[in-house]
Amino acid sequence: MELKDKLISSFLAFEESLDPDNGLDALRNEAIKDFEKLGFPTKKDENWKYTSLNSVLKHDYSFFPKKEDAIEYKDIKKYLIHDIDTYNLVFIDGIYSSHLSQTTHDKIDVCLMSSALNKDKYRPVIENYYNKVAPKSGLNALNTAFAREGAFIHINKNQLADKPIQIINFATGNESALLLQPRNLIVVDENSHVQIIERHQSLTENPVLTNSVTEIFADRRAFVDYYKIQNDKHSASLIDNTFINQKAESNVSVHTFSFGGKLTRNNLNFYQSGERIDSTMKGVTIIEDKQHVDHNTLVHHIEPNCESHQDYKGIFGDSSTGVFNGKVVVEKEAQKTNAYQSNNNILADDKATINSKPQLEIFADDVRCSHGCTIGQLDEEALFYLQSRGIPRKEARALMMYAFANNVLESVKIPEVKKRINKLIASKLEVEMGFNL
Repeated sequence: MELKDKLISSFLAFEESLDPDNGLDALRNEAIKDFEKLGFPTKKDENWKYTSLNSVLKHDYSFFPKKEDAIEYKDIKKYLIHDIDTYNLVFIDGIYSSHLSQTTHDKIDVCLMSSALNKDKYRPVIENYYNKVAPKSGLNALNTAFAREGAFIHINKNQLADKPIQIINFATGNESALLLQPRNLIVVDENSHVQIIERHQSLTENPVLTNSVTEIFADRRAFVDYYKIQNDKHSASLIDNTFINQKAESNVSVHTFSFGGKLTRNNLNFYQSGERIDSTMKGVTIIEDKQHVDHNTLVHHIEPNCESHQDYKGIFGDSSTGVFNGKVVVEKEAQKTNAYQSNNNILADDKATINSKPQLEIFADDVRCSHGCTIGQLDEEALFYLQSRGIPRKEARALMMYAFANNVLESVKIPEVKKRINKLIASKLEVEMGFNL
């Protein structure tokens, strides 16, 4: 039985296992019908032209983990940003781990989605925001139908989250193959501020496929600083769907660091609904072997006097494949828009591949917009210069690659995150850096 058919036939049993009072029954039933109609994307879809899911859909996935595996803090500490105090939302095989998590309801709400769905206190937030910005697609519908857990974060008006929030999803290998579908809802009210770090991590060599959906709403003058660290095992694949709605004068930035996993697809959409909005999306990708990373981005400028900045850097070794498909849409009413898009890539080996497609759709006439991409190899003259100064070739290559990606790291606002990414880059480049980055 194909995975699509297995999911559809399993939906009734899944629905019967849920709390009937969560208020999402009608939404789930509509979503499974949409998934039955739309199914999984294929390379016939323009946005999936360079990415095939065939290799990750062939496994016989389990959808409902039987139990939470007993994991101790020492087993996962290295995957956390543990140098700083944070709120932690930890999920193990899709099940919330209370003993590894730290939540709060003091001025801000950091808790699990199932808890928010079953409390009248949060019903207005759920009704106003849940499934309101994610566009209709087969993958989004699949998540809406089957998601039972994830993060619920609500930063109330005029509040500063006193410490960053980490959302971490672990897969243990209890199942021979596991399909996870976390659902996150993040609502940041007017004049509020939050920093969030997200990670998906497999602790096993068993196949894992994660289809994650995150909806973020930034109200007037809200500030959201979001970091995605993707450094999973080569047996794990991730489809990350993140959709962001911004109101006037808000500032949202998303940094995506893709270093691991078999197949990673990042769908990142920004929708600007107001003036003087700033949207930033930056990323660094360093992959090897036969890894595949696909960044698919959209910024939709709807009203005037707004900005967006995209800067993605990629380093591809061995037979790896990178994809960048970025679109900026500027509506007729969105005058005085400043939109910048850049995708620069290094092919470290002859068999590596990058498909880059930066796009601008501009219907306004008073704008400043630019886009571009570069694909090339390391400058041999610069490499020779560093070697002539006594730097071994391997370290010289690593230094040049680090310098290539450095401007993305400069905008990271959490020092401990920057430090962790620096270490991951050094590890990916297989070199010990003899200086502070």
